[in-house]
Amino acid sequence: QVHLVESGGGSVQAGGSLRLACSAEYTSNPIWMGWFRQGPGKKREGLAAIHVESNQLYYVDSVRGRFAISLDMSKKTMYLQMNSLKPEDTAVYYCAAATSWNGYTWDRAELYYDWGQGTQVTVSS
Repeated sequence: QVHLVESGGGSVQAGGSLRLACSAEYTSNPIWMGWFRQGPGKKREGLAAIHVESNQLYYVDSVRGRFAISLDMSKKTMYLQMNSLKPEDTAVYYCAAATSWNGYTWDRAELYYDWGQGTQVTVSS
């Protein structure tokens, strides 16, 4: 099991930047870690993920080139650097982790067993 706590959310104007952090506590190393978001009235959307062993990074098209995921294993902390933010990026952002693979792809919420509590990001125009 992985205990996750997000931080770094807030309000920013369009074009601005924020960096989210996800602090992890675990006894078994996660094999996948990812960032999701859920806007008002929308389903949870996978944004970016890291396959921890290979350090392979994955992004959804809507954030590729604007967002960057990274993982500092020494601090057990994952980050999401978000640049060029848009009003449509407004959502609650969640980090997630999986310690085993159940067949789902990185962008599916079903892959991940453990979730943080979420942090609100609001982008004003």
